[in-house]
Amino acid sequence: MVSPVQIGFLVFPAMLQLDFTGPYAVLAAGPDAVIHLVWKDTLPVTSSDGLLFTPTRTIIDCPQLDVVCVPGGGGVQALMGDVEILAFLRKQAASCRYLCSVCTGALVLGAAGLLRGRRATTHWQSLDLLPLFGAVPQRSRMERDDNLISAAGVSAGIDMALALAGLLWGHAEAQAIQLNMEYAPEPPYSAGSPASAPEAVTAVCRMRTAARQTARREAAAAAAALLAPNKNRSCQ
Repeated sequence: MVSPVQIGFLVFPAMLQLDFTGPYAVLAAGPDAVIHLVWKDTLPVTSSDGLLFTPTRTIIDCPQLDVVCVPGGGGVQALMGDVEILAFLRKQAASCRYLCSVCTGALVLGAAGLLRGRRATTHWQSLDLLPLFGAVPQRSRMERDDNLISAAGVSAGIDMALALAGLLWGHAEAQAIQLNMEYAPEPPYSAGSPASAPEAVTAVCRMRTAARQTARREAAAAAAALLAPNKNRSCQ
């Protein structure tokens, strides 16, 4: 009898819901997936766009996971300095099969000391923060370095989850999940990357997120400084 695949998503206040719900839709369709929504308690958390999610496990009673996935969003600033969450991620990472992040969730893995010397990607506006944690930044939609799989911004989490589904259940099953979702994106604009978006659009995007990016940079620098005395600690 095949054991179920234990998959845990960290859910937290002010997370970006599509970072979570995109990969969730893929992985929950796996033939033997058991999904856990993990937080410090089981009270509902509110995403940055106002949707409520109810955790099913706490960081205390969560079983050992096969897959750990950390979404991103405005709440990552607080998580980068949250000793309880970082300790939970380090403990899970020691034995999990795959460690995953979506968007700026990679910064939380970095703050936990789990990215040193490893290739990773994240949202294009935070890519330059990865070296603070010893990561090797990759300007890619998805990046795999051994058991670490990171996705770029938001929608890239679906791509990451499909690749992970292929690793967990085989390519045919992953393709069946993709087909059932009818995931064949044909966006009306080619503005999904700073490499293809008009310069004026990119400038507006940077202006609208300037305050958040400043706060994120400060939080990342503070988290990296806390890691500095522990440079010899294992990433796994």
